[in-house]
Amino acid sequence: MDTLCSRMLPCLALAPLLALADPPPTTHEFLLDNGLKVVVREDHRAPLVTSQLWFKVGSADESPGQTGLSHALEHMLYKGSSKTCPGEASAILESLGASENAFTNKDVTAYYQTLPKPYLGVAFELMADLMSTAHLRPEDFTPEIAVIQEERRWSVEDSPLDTAMERLEALAYPSSSYRTPVIGWMNDLHGLNATQLRGWYESRYSPGNATLVVVGDVTLDYVQPLAQRYFGGLPGRAFPQAVKPHELPEPGERRITLNQPVPAPQLIMAINVPSLATADTDRTAHALQLIRMLLAGSQSARLQKRLLHQEHLLSQVDASYNLYSRGDTLLIVRTRLDNSHSATPDKAQSRVWDLFEELRTTPPSIDELERARTQLIAQRVFARDSIESTAQQLVALESIGLSWQLLDQEIAELKNVTPEDIRQTAEKYLIRERLSTAHVLMEKKHG
Repeated sequence: MDTLCSRMLPCLALAPLLALADPPPTTHEFLLDNGLKVVVREDHRAPLVTSQLWFKVGSADESPGQTGLSHALEHMLYKGSSKTCPGEASAILESLGASENAFTNKDVTAYYQTLPKPYLGVAFELMADLMSTAHLRPEDFTPEIAVIQEERRWSVEDSPLDTAMERLEALAYPSSSYRTPVIGWMNDLHGLNATQLRGWYESRYSPGNATLVVVGDVTLDYVQPLAQRYFGGLPGRAFPQAVKPHELPEPGERRITLNQPVPAPQLIMAINVPSLATADTDRTAHALQLIRMLLAGSQSARLQKRLLHQEHLLSQVDASYNLYSRGDTLLIVRTRLDNSHSATPDKAQSRVWDLFEELRTTPPSIDELERARTQLIAQRVFARDSIESTAQQLVALESIGLSWQLLDQEIAELKNVTPEDIRQTAEKYLIRERLSTAHVLMEKKHG
């Protein structure tokens, strides 16, 4: 049985790569006269379509004292418009069998719906109305900002690890507006008002500051007339250019220590790195993706294998890297220490850094890199089985100032990264001058 498995695994590993021998799906783009860019990707496997409208505005664009504006506006957009009463837009979509939601992050505010193809025009009409005629009444804003303040309490202030991440990001971005939390600082939330919200809406929700992506059982001939009918009549307006946050090349080593009610000490390490939008070459960004995989992308990755399974220094580890960030971003390693071995964050940090140094000085073997590459490509390919995920990746690229076409080139770019590319990228970026750490200690009980 073991012999059979060993023969099968290489074949299984190659399956995601071979799947990409097919040409990329048919994709179209067009621009309305008011500046709204529309991208349409055909996927005829099911009679469904996802429509996603993303605005290039997030917490990175907010001024000190007005943090949380973008997220608050997302909440308020459903409180009534020229065509709908509060909550009616969501109720209409639900009655049509649609799933819909919205989110805000540091770069964008997005609204999306997945529904049967015949109702795409309804989704367009509702979104066009909400982006142009939302009421944003002061009497609706007062109770809603109280809801947002409560959301901040339970999602950040009552969550030790979310508190730690918020404080670490404030430390890790000394010159970048990415230090601003998406939900906003509590002091600023107490000061926000409907007048500020109205100004933010009118200046940022211009058609030219948005991208509409449609993926599913549609064609260009089906989508283009609908987009023109419902969005084409919206007036184009001037809007501020989105902030592109750049970080200092070597901000210096930074550290924060927090005492929190956690079951075990935590260590979070963040390295200032470029994204696909700010890297000197695309290969650098893809090398950073693979470094994440080599460090902590699977149970066979270096941190898991060495520090979790062999040394039992850690009981949990993961890593993240935001490829589709508008500005410079972070490579983040999060760990939970193993209490049974009396490990300290200092010891864990020293050992994690040892593994960083190995990548800086010695290229990974071809076999190790191929395992990480295959796992990453598999993740990217499987994500595209979902029309929602495909749409998100297409529109994310457009929203950070790049072309959606890079999505179809990503696998080929990943295949071109060499072991020496990994070493050189690690040597440049995995340095203490780019490191911020959070040591989250177990809160000591008094009395």
